[in-house]
Amino acid sequence: MSNKKVSVFVAGSWGTALASVLADNGLEVVIWSRNEKQVEEINSNHTNSKYLPDILLSENIRATTSIEEAMHGTTAVIIVAPSSGMREVASKIKPYVNEDHLIVHATKGFEEKSLKRMSQVIAEELTNVDENNITALSGPSHAEEVIQKSPTTIVVSSVNLNIAEKVQDLFINSYFRVYTNPDIIGVEIGAAVKNIIALGGGMSDGLSFGDNAKAALITRGLAEIARLGVSMGANPLTFIGLAGIGDLVATCTSKHSRNWRAGYWLAQGNSLEETLEKMGMVVEGIKTTKAAYELSKIHDIKMPITTELYKVLFNGKEPKFAVEDLMGRVKTHEMEDIAKPSSKKWVE
Repeated sequence: MSNKKVSVFVAGSWGTALASVLADNGLEVVIWSRNEKQVEEINSNHTNSKYLPDILLSENIRATTSIEEAMHGTTAVIIVAPSSGMREVASKIKPYVNEDHLIVHATKGFEEKSLKRMSQVIAEELTNVDENNITALSGPSHAEEVIQKSPTTIVVSSVNLNIAEKVQDLFINSYFRVYTNPDIIGVEIGAAVKNIIALGGGMSDGLSFGDNAKAALITRGLAEIARLGVSMGANPLTFIGLAGIGDLVATCTSKHSRNWRAGYWLAQGNSLEETLEKMGMVVEGIKTTKAAYELSKIHDIKMPITTELYKVLFNGKEPKFAVEDLMGRVKTHEMEDIAKPSSKKWVE
């Protein structure tokens, strides 16, 4: 693989971490950014201090502001743009893409206005690429740990097994284990909606609610993810895997998580605007909350955690009152039909 070139768009924390994995695998990696100072820093100092401070990057990684240069001679394109910028990035690379390219995205969110998954957005822009060849990369994976070569396990998903295995081969190494899954719908929905529950996890910790509340949030959050996913055509088994419960646990319990931190600061009394200013980075869970709330209406399903977080983020509801309303919901059975009818029935 040493003669292969891979392009990464863009140079945020996760894009840089994935670039590092690829460089460790002996690949020539070109990472694109529109920020000239960031490009100069990566090329001159081998650092990306805004996103991953105190980390020295591989000399196999170089940066450019030129789309044409990034795409010239590349064999794979890894898109790690924010969900709000995915369509723009895909449209920029379209003139340089052909059927031989591996197209991978590692973005966890929905497009806010269209409510579409990222692979759908990419497919709409890259009309010269087979939609079935687009791959999603997801799973429990903090950039801060991957860049340190901490053991990490992720999943790549494409309906095309051959393509999924090629992407698996591209990334897998001694510290970065990669599984494959054909359920790209489920993988993308799990990746997106877990960010909403992570916001709730941060709020729970910010309100000092403890482990009982966190466990309940994760468990009932998984039920919401599965309910939405199955209604949109996902395989329910995906949500007990890496892109479901795996990513959910990591994101809800770690201070590395942007969404956890945002939820925590909101619970501390900061406004949404103040929280975003403190973060200085994209918090996907905020826009995803709005998108998932709209999707729950379209698919006529109940997503009570998402609904309450929507009210906190966009209607000014106090987090503690949102929790009280969640706890005060009408009593119900735990085993709702979130995936398929259960064989276990009540004894009359």
